[in-house]
Amino acid sequence: MKALLDMVQRHKSGEVTGVYSVCSSHPLVIEAAMLHSLKNKECLVLEATSNQVNQDGGYTGLLPKDFCALVYSIADKVGLPHQQIILGGDHLGPNCWQDLTSDEAMAKSDVLIAEYVNAGFRKIHLDCSMSCSDDPVPLGDDLVAQRAARLCSIAENAWHTCGGEAPVYIIGTEVPVPGGAQEGLDELTPTSVEAATQTIAIHKKAFFKAGLEGTWPRIIGLVVQPGVEFDHHKVMAFKPEKAEALSQYIEHDPLMVYEAHSTDYQTAQHLSDLVKGHFAILKVGPWLTYALREACWALDLIEQEWIEPASRANLKQTLLQAMQDNPIYWKKYYSDDVKTQMLDCQYSLSDRIRYYWPQPEVSASLDKLIKNLDNNKPPLTLISQYMPNQYRAIVDGEIGRGIEELIFHKISEVLAQYSAACFGN
Repeated sequence: MKALLDMVQRHKSGEVTGVYSVCSSHPLVIEAAMLHSLKNKECLVLEATSNQVNQDGGYTGLLPKDFCALVYSIADKVGLPHQQIILGGDHLGPNCWQDLTSDEAMAKSDVLIAEYVNAGFRKIHLDCSMSCSDDPVPLGDDLVAQRAARLCSIAENAWHTCGGEAPVYIIGTEVPVPGGAQEGLDELTPTSVEAATQTIAIHKKAFFKAGLEGTWPRIIGLVVQPGVEFDHHKVMAFKPEKAEALSQYIEHDPLMVYEAHSTDYQTAQHLSDLVKGHFAILKVGPWLTYALREACWALDLIEQEWIEPASRANLKQTLLQAMQDNPIYWKKYYSDDVKTQMLDCQYSLSDRIRYYWPQPEVSASLDKLIKNLDNNKPPLTLISQYMPNQYRAIVDGEIGRGIEELIFHKISEVLAQYSAACFGN
């Protein structure tokens, strides 16, 4: 945690520095991020969200300890020292159990927090902003803060029991919808200074009342809305002038920077402007699996032209069929119009395809695609046609012709923009 605490203090002293957080459980995305981190000598923040990874398995089927084991096994494979990795938990609270009563959901949240900390997660986003089945809508600020303090106490007790570094915490509830907005976007208003002030004050009161005053210096980030978001087809770009008052406000807090969610698909300049505006923790998730999907669709096209029909993996067909067979992860988000629905299932910026990569038939198809093209290398002309940037990287000697190398390079093109914004790389 020293790397995060040092980053915050350097930022508070006037240095334009930050950190990006990779929010993905896909092994290829994790490996790409690790290779990028190694190449650029950066610390790597990897986060799991409560719907991806929890005590019930989440949509990945992974428990918190399983996610940690996956991360460290990949780190050992690529040679990334474990101490260079910071594990974080995102939206930890009753998010997955909103259909339960508040007592039931908070009891589940207690277990969730303890399992995350016991597994080794040390960057903890306390998010109790959602209403449960017997709660008012919206939930009052005081109750949100009280529940966050309760979960912080659970986290502290777990840390004292299992040992290791002390956790750091992120608070704040004014969060863009995870995975992007469901409706079309026209205008976004950044969080007001008044709302940010109230969030900090109410949380501080609740934490001190719960006997957590010693924990307060480890609350390093406040989640706010800087005015960035994306829906299925459009990105709301960061406008520094609209967030100027919010940016100036946090300069007077000696402990906290802002954490910005849904920074996916912002331009490199916008990412840099966010860090300059004290949104020093940049979360990225769907953009990385979107890049993975783009790479895989290109490789699928290469396979169609290069591999005999009987031997093809047909990944695109397999994945889209999995989505149709089990539409639970996209049905309520996408249009009922058949043409628009098919477009969104593949190309929506919210990238709800990411929920289907762990399914056995999809995972097996991806493995087969990679093996097909590794065992029978496609000509560079085909790579040039469908993956021109990766073709240039091969020609320039940056990467080899391994299929996973092409995928990693595609994902790293996104990560490079975050490196530039946060570290100047």
